[in-house]
Amino acid sequence: MRYFEDFSVGEEAAFGQYEMTEEEIIEFASKYDPQAFHLSEEGGKASLFGGLCASGWHTCSATMRMMVDEMKEHETASLGSPGVDNVRWLRPVFPGDVLSVRTKVLETRKSKSRPQIGITKSLNETLNQKGEVVMSFISNGIFIRREQD
Repeated sequence: MRYFEDFSVGEEAAFGQYEMTEEEIIEFASKYDPQAFHLSEEGGKASLFGGLCASGWHTCSATMRMMVDEMKEHETASLGSPGVDNVRWLRPVFPGDVLSVRTKVLETRKSKSRPQIGITKSLNETLNQKGEVVMSFISNGIFIRREQD
């Protein structure tokens, strides 16, 4: 099990592989972000994106999936998150793009009010198959502490 104490500032990791399909982009947009450039190629061509592209919220969801899969694979003692900061959608995500995640631990701190947990702050970047950053955000993770003061 990977606990709070196992994270160190400056630690980096790269993981995941998630292909965005046309069908999934349209399905997600139909339910949650029904803007023309997320619903059809024609709508996308009439926009500044030049073609059908995924909702930023869809990209967030795909990134979260890859992050949770990584935590499960490495048996991380995660207790969730109080939120994220500075979400930026830097490039459009098109059908056929294959996304991955790169993360870097920026800060770790023990909780002052709950000695059984620690909090990490990490920079997370979602990249396409060309290595271009399509989205970035700062995450705040809550983890069980192995050692308690």
